[in-house]
This record gives sequence, structure tokens and C-alpha cells, in this order.
Amino acid sequence: MSEVKLSKNESIKTASNYLRGTIADGLADESTEFVSKDDEQLLKFHGTYQQDDRDVRIERKRAGLEKAFSFMIRVRVPGGVSTTAQWLEMDRMASDYGNENFKLTTRQAYQLHGVIKRDLKQTIKEINDTAMDTIAACGDVNRNVMCNPNPALSSIHGETLKVAQAISDHLTPATGAYHEIWLDGEKVESSEGEVEPIYGKTYLPRKFKICMAIPPSNDVDIYSQCLGFIAIEEDSKLVGFNVTVGGGMGMHHGQEKTFPRIADILGFIPVDKAVEVSEEVVKIQRDFGDRTERKHARLKYTIDDRGIEWFKNEIESRLGYKIDEARPFEFKSNGDTYGWVKTEDGKSQLTIFVENGRVLDKEGYLLRTGLREIAKVHKGDMRLSSNQNIIIAGVDSEAKTMIDTLIGKYGIAGNQKRSAARLNSMACVALPTCGLSLAESERYLPSLMDEIEEILDEVGLTQDAITIRMTGCPNGCARPYIAEIAFVGRAPGKYNIHLGGGFTGNRIGGIWKRSAKGDEIAGLLRPILTRYSTERQTGESFGDFVIRVGIIHEVTHGSEVHKEHEVV
Repeated sequence: MSEVKLSKNESIKTASNYLRGTIADGLADESTEFVSKDDEQLLKFHGTYQQDDRDVRIERKRAGLEKAFSFMIRVRVPGGVSTTAQWLEMDRMASDYGNENFKLTTRQAYQLHGVIKRDLKQTIKEINDTAMDTIAACGDVNRNVMCNPNPALSSIHGETLKVAQAISDHLTPATGAYHEIWLDGEKVESSEGEVEPIYGKTYLPRKFKICMAIPPSNDVDIYSQCLGFIAIEEDSKLVGFNVTVGGGMGMHHGQEKTFPRIADILGFIPVDKAVEVSEEVVKIQRDFGDRTERKHARLKYTIDDRGIEWFKNEIESRLGYKIDEARPFEFKSNGDTYGWVKTEDGKSQLTIFVENGRVLDKEGYLLRTGLREIAKVHKGDMRLSSNQNIIIAGVDSEAKTMIDTLIGKYGIAGNQKRSAARLNSMACVALPTCGLSLAESERYLPSLMDEIEEILDEVGLTQDAITIRMTGCPNGCARPYIAEIAFVGRAPGKYNIHLGGGFTGNRIGGIWKRSAKGDEIAGLLRPILTRYSTERQTGESFGDFVIRVGIIHEVTHGSEVHKEHEVV
């Protein structure tokens, strides 16, 4: 029997001394701005990616210079709840160490871009000084646990957030490498005796994503996650969760063995079993996930290959008890509710649209400055939504008046009056810093939305919340495949157009047009949007409409996404 050849990343993890590698030595090397290839992989577990400015690659190469290397730091915020003090510190560090802005991610995390190597350790230390951290924000481990970020809306919102935070704590890697490297902890020369009780020495085959959803909102896109918990409420009490497993977005163009997948509903569990179930699901993936091919290493493939019944039998065997039948629930959307909302505690919260999650100032629209000034006077929380927006929470009546004045003063109020489709859109970072990007995304979607909004206005759809998402590559960071309209980068200036995703994030959209040029997209969508405005049924979403009238076939399994589904 031939020996199974593991992927290179497996040997890197094995030899890493529990994620230490030679990171400390690489940081101390002042002769270059980059780290070794092996340490580049290990740094992800610590919450940072080595990147370079792709806009200047050719210019620097001609000049005989190394790439313009920098680091992106991702900060974990379980459930998206952070304090005003933490917001102000992220804002300060964006100036002190970053590129004068920061990003709110699709997983309720903060991202700083443009941090140079000599500032990396100090930046991560200062993040930890704010009672946040970066460990496991990336890498082959469980990443930031998502949850509807509105604990004041009801008692079950608060309880669900506590469960999300408990899962996050429980699944945080146990290695001492993080404190040793970044926080000047005691150096360990040998890992002998060190134990990762959940992950083991080689951690997981690939990244792992968990979220908590509270119906009727599916803002976290639970069907796109490896593991999900749908809160079940009975008589105004949280009684447990429906568990979902095997979702995931990433794929590769032209490689049919890779595909996005909608999660299966496994069944119902009581509240007090959530942490235990999380651990056992992670362990199953640790033991059965593909460690030979990273493109096939997510939980979605483990379940798709072996079947959901196999998975249920395996986890019930490990748990020692049966998982009950799923209980009824209903999702109504996966978007955010903008504007002021009264909360159960008698206070208010304001959800502000942050286009593509980028907190920065522009002429006439001083978003970053305005949010900084709000954080200075606000005594509540700053909550990050799963749709890259910010929620000013816990606001009393006096502060509400001040905040309204500030959003008017800095031009923020006007941006909240855009089309419902723009307010329901999001994009990944892509160029110039993402090394995987094939096309523009965050820098292009706003101008494309300008064109689409003109059409929406013409056909009377300005107030219709069509879900629109863009990514610069097929890896799916902005969860495009479950959007009603998605643009997935295929080459510079070219995108696959996907149609037919579910309005509640429950269905994958198929490829309607392959390699469409950016300047053609709005024109291609015009006749479809026009038909939707005149032919839709009452309450019918755009994604349902394009399937019903035959513009595109319904995708029933993620592998079908590689086919071009245009039918009219």
C-alpha cells in the first residue's frame, strides 16, 4: 500500500513547535520586510497575513526592489460586540501603524491593513492591551464565532451571544506560542509536554467557521458556515438550537471537485450541549478531513463525500446520545435593519451602512471621523454586523440627539438613503493587497452600484432589497454564491455573473454569464431588472423570480455551480 502524501502545510504545522516556527527570528531580521514562506503560513494562526501592494509590483520589480510587503492584522470580536474604547484604539492604530483606515469584515472582525513588519509585534501587543486578540482569526482552526450582534433586542439574543462567546473561548488554541511571540511571555525551547487537547499537533486540515443565527434574521448566513446554531425560542425563552453542518463558500474556477455548499440541518440540541457539540464536530473534521489536498479539506467535502447520515451517526456515537429532530423556524432575510431601533432595555441602537466595511474619510463623507466622534461621546457598544456595517448600541435619549447631530455634521446621514440594493451589498478587499484576487472588488463595486442604481430608479426598484455581492476571486469571502446577484472575479476586468441565490441565504445561485466585462454588467442586468419590476408576484424576491420565469435554473447542489445556467 502506497504512503499517503500529505499537503505541504501539514508538514509545516508538524514541524512548527505548536505554531512557533521561526516567527520570532523572522520578526527580528531587519534586512528585509518579509518573512519566510513557512512562517507566512504559521502567521495566519496568529491572525496576520503577509501581503504586498500589487499596484506597484511591476514598478518595483523594474527598479530592482523587493515587493512592497506589509501585513494585514485581523482582530477577533466574538459576536461582533466591542466597546467604544476598543473602537477608538482601532481607529488610532489605523493611523499609527496602518494606512489611515480599517475594515469591518464579513465575519464581524476588525482588519488593519498596511502594517509593516517592524511594527507588527507592537501593533498586536496594543490590540491585546484593548482586551481583544488576533489568535485564531485566521489559520487551520476555528475562526471568529459569529452571532447576531444585538443582545439588547431580546433576552434570547443576549443568551445566544453568551453561547457564541463560550464556544469561541473553548475552541481557542491552547498553545503558548501566541503569548510568547507577541506578548513577551516566557519562551519555551521545546514543545515536549505541550498539548492541544482539541486540535492536536497538526490542528485542522483547513479553516473552520461557526455562527449563531436568531430567526427571523439570517444575517450571519448560517447555511454558508461549517457549523451553525439556529436559536429556537419557545414562550420567549431560548430552549436550544437547530444545528447545521457542512456549509462553505470557497471554490476554484474550472475545478469541479471544488464547489460552494449549503449546510445540512442536523437536528435540535439543548442550550447546554452547544459547546460540547462544537468540540465534537471540530474533532470529526480533525480526524476525517482531507489532509492531502487543501482544496478538498473543508468540512463541506467531508460531509458531501461520506453523507449526512454517516456524520450524524459519527457525532451521536461520540456524544453518547441522540440528536433530536429539528424544530420549526423561519428566516425572512439575511440583511441588516438600518436606522434607529428601540431595544428591550428601553434604549435605542442605530445601524449605519458602511460601504464594503471600509471605515475611511472621503470628501463630503467623513465616516471615520464621524464614528470616532460618536465613540468619544457614546457610553454603549460599537457592534460589528455580519454585513460589514456598524451598530451604535445602548444609546439613551440624550446621546441619541448628539449622535443624530454628528451623523448629519459628517455627511453620514445622507449615505444611509441609498437604494435598498446598495444597502444590501458587500464586497471583499481584493486588490491591491489580496494575493488571491483575480479582479477588483471593493474598489469597483461602488461605481458598478452607481450604474445599477440608475436602472433600479428607472424601473421603480429603489426600495427593493436585492442582495448583491462581489468578490475578486472564487474563494467566496463575501459569501457571493448565496447572493441573489453576484459578481465573482475571473480575470482583470472580468466576472462570472451568478443569479438565483436565496434572499434568506438558503440557496446557491448559478452562473448566468461567464467572464462578463465590467463595463457590460449593468447593461446585461437591465432587461432582467426591468422584467422583475413588471412581472414579479406579490412578495417575490429577485432570486426566486429569475428561477420561476426561467432566466436561470435552480442550483440544487453546489457542484452544479460550474455549469453555465443561462436558459433565456
